[in-house]
Amino acid sequence: MGIEPYESALDDVPGAHPYPRSSRYAGIDIGVHTLPDGTEVRYARRRLLPSLAQAAEDAVPHVVGSGERADQLGQRYFGDPGQWWRIADANPVLEPRELTAEPGVEIAVPLPGGFTGGVGGGPGVRHG
Repeated sequence: MGIEPYESALDDVPGAHPYPRSSRYAGIDIGVHTLPDGTEVRYARRRLLPSLAQAAEDAVPHVVGSGERADQLGQRYFGDPGQWWRIADANPVLEPRELTAEPGVEIAVPLPGGFTGGVGGGPGVRHG
């Protein structure tokens, strides 16, 4: 099931949607906060992530090699270096450098189409 041509064309239209389809925020609800002067401020709501145990069920192990970077793993496993966030979401890290900081450590890599990292979810945070 691919993206329809007219839908993918929206990625190039400013204002068509707030985030590109490849963004971790693509399916997140957009909230609106109204300031006292009536100005509306739009913001991305928090992403809901499954527990790390649940994420591990839809992942394969990867042993970190010397000199590897999160963007390289995104390219290797998803064909896009910008998809490093999918791997970060499936591991207990706060920033992408932590994924590959220690060679020999095993990390979880989500299967394509498996763990979605909360894309399309509503407000929330990781529990567990």
